[in-house]
Amino acid sequence: MGATADRPDWPEATDRFDERGAAQVLARGRPDLEAGVAAIRETLATLGREPGVYRMVDAAGDVLYVGKARALRNRVATYTQVERLPRRLQRMVALTRGLVVVTTRSEAEALLLEAQLIKRYRPPFNVVLRDDKSFPFIALDLRHPFPRLAKHRGARRDGVVYYGPFASAGAVAATLNALQKLFLLRSCTDSFMERRTRPCLLFQIRRCSAPCVGRIDARSYAGLVADARAFLAGKSGAVQERLKQAMAEASAELDFERAAILRDRLKALAHVQGAQAIHANDARLDADVIAVARDQGLTGIQVFFLRSGQNWGHRALFPAHAGDVDEGEVLAAFLGQFYAEVDPPPLVLLDRAPPDPDLLAEALSARAGRRVELKVPQRGRLRALVDQARRNAAEAVARRLAERGTQLALFARLAEVFGLPEPPRRIEIYDNSHVMGTNALGAMVVATPEGFLKGAYRRFGMRTGDVTPGDDPGMVRAMLTRRFRRALEEDPGRRSDWPDLLLIDGGRTQVAAATAVLEELGIDDVAVVGIAKGPDRNAGRETFHLTDGRSLTLPPGDALLFLLQRLRDEAHRFAIGGHRARRGRAMVASTLDEVPGVGPARKKALLMHFGTARAVKGASLEDLCRVPGISRGLAETIWRHFHAPGTAGASLKEGG
Repeated sequence: MGATADRPDWPEATDRFDERGAAQVLARGRPDLEAGVAAIRETLATLGREPGVYRMVDAAGDVLYVGKARALRNRVATYTQVERLPRRLQRMVALTRGLVVVTTRSEAEALLLEAQLIKRYRPPFNVVLRDDKSFPFIALDLRHPFPRLAKHRGARRDGVVYYGPFASAGAVAATLNALQKLFLLRSCTDSFMERRTRPCLLFQIRRCSAPCVGRIDARSYAGLVADARAFLAGKSGAVQERLKQAMAEASAELDFERAAILRDRLKALAHVQGAQAIHANDARLDADVIAVARDQGLTGIQVFFLRSGQNWGHRALFPAHAGDVDEGEVLAAFLGQFYAEVDPPPLVLLDRAPPDPDLLAEALSARAGRRVELKVPQRGRLRALVDQARRNAAEAVARRLAERGTQLALFARLAEVFGLPEPPRRIEIYDNSHVMGTNALGAMVVATPEGFLKGAYRRFGMRTGDVTPGDDPGMVRAMLTRRFRRALEEDPGRRSDWPDLLLIDGGRTQVAAATAVLEELGIDDVAVVGIAKGPDRNAGRETFHLTDGRSLTLPPGDALLFLLQRLRDEAHRFAIGGHRARRGRAMVASTLDEVPGVGPARKKALLMHFGTARAVKGASLEDLCRVPGISRGLAETIWRHFHAPGTAGASLKEGG
C-alpha cells in the first residue's frame, strides 16, 4: 500500500517489571498465597540436595520464574518463608501452582541450563535479556580456492573462519570496507563470481583483485588471505612491514602503478589502526568490557567488544524486570544469558563483582571449552577501559530515560487529541501490501510508551478467496477478524495484551471496516483511528479519521505527527518486507513443484537438462528418461501430470 519506509530509530520496548507489568502478570490467574505455598511444599517433599534448575508455573502452565540451586531442597524451601521474600517474589509465589525440576551434575551446569531456559521462556519474574538480535560476525570461507569475506549471522559451518562478535551490522560494514581496501579480497557470492566475464566496479576502484577473471592467481590471492587473517588476529604491524617492503621493491623495479596500489593500502591500514586501536600496549587484548548503570528504576548494561586490540564496537542493552533487583544479580543474570548465545572471550572485564564469580567463570569456561577469567580491574589501563564502559552505560540510560519521558508526554497528548480516556498503553498499527492484488499480505506492529514490541508483531497471509484482489477495506476486515477472534478465544477476559488504540493505514472506508469488525465481535473499548496520506501522498499533510466521522490534521513539524508517522512507517516496513519475501518465493515457484515425487534435487536436474519448466512440460517420455536421477517410473508420473488422462495411454504406448 505504501512506499518503502526507512527503519525508525524509535527504541524497542524493554518491558521492565513495574506495577503495570505486575498487573498484567497477575491477570493470568487469581493470586492465592496459601495455594502457592502449598504447591511448593508438595514438590519440596520430593526434592533432594543435588544441584539443578526449577521452573515455577502458574495455573495455565506458563513459566513464571526459572532458578538454579546448589541444593534444590534448600533453595526451594526459601519460597515457603513468604514473610522474608521481597514483594516481587511474594507475587510470584501467589501465582505459582506447580514446579518443574531438572537435576544436573554440577552447579555450573545448572547455571548454563538456567540461562538457556530463561532465554527460551522469558519468565516475567526473572531478569531477562530482551535483545533478540543476533550479533554479526565476519566470515572467511576457506573452502573455496579464492576465499570470500562477508558478513555472517546464524549457524556456523566447518571450513569457515569467523571473526567477532561485532556490536552491529554497521561495525561489520565499516570493517569489511576497510578490509576490501587493504587486502582486495572478493565479497561477491560464488554464483556471481562464476558468471563474470570481466571485472566488476570493485576492481576498478581498487577494492578487489578480480580473481573471477584471472587477474590474480591462486598463490598470490592466498598471500592476501594470509595478510587478512594476520590483521584480524591483531598482527597488523607485521602486515604493515610486508606492505612497506613490497612497495619499496615495486619502486625499485619502476613499477609505479603497483607501488601506488601498495601505498594506498598502507594509508588504509594506518587509518584503520588509528580508528580501532585501543592502546598501543593492548595489541594482544581479547576481552569484553561490561559495566552496569541504573537510574529511576531503569538498568542499562554497556558491552565493548575488543578483539586482538581492536575495537569491534559496543552495544547498550536494557534487561527487563530488573528494576528492583540488585545490580550485582542483574549482572550475573546478564552474563549467563548473554554468553548462552555468544562465545565468551578469554577475559571479561567487569565494573563490579557479581555473586558467585568463581561459579560464573567455571560455567563460562565450560561453555567456551577453555579458561575464561572474570576480572574487576582496580587500576591501570584495564581500569580505564572499565571506566569508559561505565560512562557509556550511564549515558545510554540517560538517553533512554529522556526518550521515555518524551514518549510518555506524546502518548498523553495523543489521548487528548483523539479523545481517549487515558494515554494508550498499547497501540496496534495495521497495514497491508500487494501489487495489483497479488501476493497480498497484512501486517500488525505493536507500540507502547517504552517503544516497539518486536516480539508481538504479526503478519496475515491473505489466501485465495479471503478477499477480493485489491480490496484494502476487505483486508482490514480479514486481519482484525482473525486477530480479535483469536484474542477473545485465548483471553476472553481481555485483561492482558489488549490494545487501547488501533491505528489503521487508510481513510474513512478502512476505519468503517475496522469499526464494523469490533462491533460484530462485541468489542467497545478499543479506539480506532485512520491515518490517510495527504494530497499527492505528501508526508506531513496526513489526515486522521475518527470513528464518529470527524477528521483532523496536525501542523507540519508537530512532534505528535512525527510519532504517528514513525508508527505508520514501521507498519509499512514490516508489511512490505513480508510482501517482498512472498513475491520472491512466488517468482521462483514452478509448475514442477506440483509434480508428485519431484523434490528440489530432481527439479534442479530437470531444469538443468531442459532449461525451463515449459520445456519439461513438452518433453516426450523418452526425453524425460534421459535426465540423470529420473527413473522411468518417475518419468511416466511427470508425463502424466502434464497431459490429459484421456491421451496418456496412447501417447505412452507410442513413446515406448
